[in-house]
Amino acid sequence: MRLEFLQSHAWQVSLGRFVVLLVTAFAVGLPWHVELYTLLAALFGYCLWSLVSLYQVQRWLRSRRRRPPPEDRGVWSDISAYVYQRLRAERSRKRRLIALLRAFREAAAALPDGVVVLTRGRSILWFNEAAAHLLGLAAPRDRHAHLDAFLPAPARNWIAADPAAEPLREVPSARDADVRLSFRLIPYAREYMLLVVRDVTPLARLEQVRRDFVANVSHELRTPLTVLHGYLEMLDAETAPQLAPVLDDLRSQSRRMTQIVEDLLTLSRLDARQQPPPERVPMRALLSTLKREAEALSQGRHRIELARESELDLLGSADYLHSAFSNLVSNAVRYTPAGGRIEISWRATADGGARFAVADTGVGIPPEHLPRISERFYRVSTSRSRETGGTGLGLSIVKHVLQLHEARLEIESTVGVGSTFSCVFGRERLLAPASLAEAG
Repeated sequence: MRLEFLQSHAWQVSLGRFVVLLVTAFAVGLPWHVELYTLLAALFGYCLWSLVSLYQVQRWLRSRRRRPPPEDRGVWSDISAYVYQRLRAERSRKRRLIALLRAFREAAAALPDGVVVLTRGRSILWFNEAAAHLLGLAAPRDRHAHLDAFLPAPARNWIAADPAAEPLREVPSARDADVRLSFRLIPYAREYMLLVVRDVTPLARLEQVRRDFVANVSHELRTPLTVLHGYLEMLDAETAPQLAPVLDDLRSQSRRMTQIVEDLLTLSRLDARQQPPPERVPMRALLSTLKREAEALSQGRHRIELARESELDLLGSADYLHSAFSNLVSNAVRYTPAGGRIEISWRATADGGARFAVADTGVGIPPEHLPRISERFYRVSTSRSRETGGTGLGLSIVKHVLQLHEARLEIESTVGVGSTFSCVFGRERLLAPASLAEAG
């Protein structure tokens, strides 16, 4: 930049003018004191001219008018022209940024979902019309207000915990209990967060219709299946030996249909959040029961082991937890070849929680199936599930039970090596053993 400035035409013209004054002063042959006065006068005139030029450049810089810089001012014209070019480029860049921001803001304002821009302290900076309708916000009154004043109680608890980890679904609106909202918090930059609010009332109604349909159909199927199963048990294969394989197959399919109906009814109760009041669940007794069930189902084909490394009990529903744990144990027995090993364990975790786990040396699950393995009726292998008598609902029941108990399901599996299904509970769901609690 310095070289370009020294090579500029304006700088060369200014330097040339000053040299001409010096040469003229010494070339005319005047006395030395006259030459000195002439030189001082020339310097004074040049400085005065430079000051006047600098003053005009200063006035131009302070002026708010977007007019070209002053010309024919030597080096100052060159400097002001350079500044003018930079200012024009900066104004052009700002105009583009403003247009882009305006387009983004108009797009966010037109979204059907509510959008609220927040600070890390949850102070409201901006919101669109959908958010104003869903949360009861009003501009400019509620700008810089605290978000919690406009959220329902479940959403306030969720946003105070770890909202970025998991969205909050189907929460009754604080303004209308019949409206269901979902919330998702997206941190961005360092100081801001984006809250997305969606009206899921139509989806919630459709989901309720589906749950009611499944519950009603399952309930209506119980009676005819019971009658059918009863008549099949009454039929004697000795009266018609040729029908013995057919009768065995009918009994097996009848029992399978009955189990599917029972699992669907359990899922319907879980979907409706029909959880009994929480109670103490003695883990020592429950683990012993699960081992006996595994041994009865295995019939000596597997090595069943129990690792109880914690004496803590659980707070929750004994029936639901037994159903979930039993599903994991029965799956391990079904999908582990004869001679394999199954371990049922109950251990404390490093963060103060506890983990119930069922590990097997079975066939394993390919990694591409793990994200969907807990979906209803999802099967890794349809033929294998039918051979083992699975309903495709066991892991879905496990997932729902754990959600009711603020726990999570973790799955680790390697094809040909085995699988480990873990139910991880937080410390708030753990209780000291009854004997210690009474002693305390």
